[in-house]
Amino acid sequence: QVQLQESGPGLVKPLQTLSLTCTISGGSITTKYHYWTWIRQSPGKGVEWMGTIGYSGNTFYRPSLKSRTSISWDTSRNQFTLQLRSVTPEDAAVYYCARFGVQTTDWGFGSWGQGTQVTVSS
Repeated sequence: QVQLQESGPGLVKPLQTLSLTCTISGGSITTKYHYWTWIRQSPGKGVEWMGTIGYSGNTFYRPSLKSRTSISWDTSRNQFTLQLRSVTPEDAAVYYCARFGVQTTDWGFGSWGQGTQVTVSS
């Protein structure tokens, strides 16, 4: 069973870069048809898909965040990382990493991290 765990700072200053890492256990980041995703949730914006890195390393971003967002991976460590640049208080949220499957026997969000609260404040 694939398990995910987010890690990173809980407090980021305005205009800095937020960097969060998701560590995968019980499965490989390069497993076919698995897409590794960052999602955030805040009272003001609700649930917001931020971006995804696929099993072949291709990336997809929310258009409104694309200019500030990068998702990368480290296959040797079985991790993928979110970087969000020039953060503002509006980026404060609980950030989740998740696995999305696209096979008929494994469709949808099959695994979630527990989430990590990020506050943006000087």
